[in-house]
Amino acid sequence: MVYTIGDLHLSLGCDKPMDIFSGWTNYLERLTNNWNSKIRDEDTVILLGDHSWALKLEDSLKDLEYIDKQLRGRKILVKGNHDLWWSTMNKNVCFCEKNGFSSISFLFNNSFLVEGMAVCGTRGWIRENGEPQDIKILNREAGRLEASLQAGVKLGGELTAFIHYPPIFGTEENVLITEILHKYQVKRCFYAHLHGSSIRNAINGERDGVEYRLVSADGVGFDPIKIN
Repeated sequence: MVYTIGDLHLSLGCDKPMDIFSGWTNYLERLTNNWNSKIRDEDTVILLGDHSWALKLEDSLKDLEYIDKQLRGRKILVKGNHDLWWSTMNKNVCFCEKNGFSSISFLFNNSFLVEGMAVCGTRGWIRENGEPQDIKILNREAGRLEASLQAGVKLGGELTAFIHYPPIFGTEENVLITEILHKYQVKRCFYAHLHGSSIRNAINGERDGVEYRLVSADGVGFDPIKIN
């Protein structure tokens, strides 16, 4: 089985509590119970960014240890905007190997074939609250998504996108991202990033032939959703 969820916002190695926010009380306990009650060791979970509040890779140790040791299944991690600890692919992989985190992989310019699904994705980017566009970031993230989808084509299976930022939010659309989704005929796109009142404006449904689904942790009740 394949599941997905985003925005765990772990702070086991630093002082950044999330339970000060509405709806996040005892979230770690709720997440652990929900996760391990249905996910088996042979299942795969795609985590859509904002995994840890750590600022450096070495400071993410306790958070990655929790993901690897306390949560069942194989985990594929996508980068989020708060993942400042995220380093190069080689350093991330070596860090996990050094610490025995055998159930963690990273989705970054690559793809994974999981039960007939080509798991593709990137961090993405979209304007919020009138922020100016950053063409450099837009082009970079679009390029990473295309590289991931190209890798997915070689693997075969259904091309499925997993992006931290919503490609569409309110009246804003990251056209560079959505055009690539259409170019590769992606039919399903899962995303995260949105919390609290922003969840009300999330797109959950079909838009121009692509089915979008929000899976941020508080948006799904700290309960990973199954991908059919």
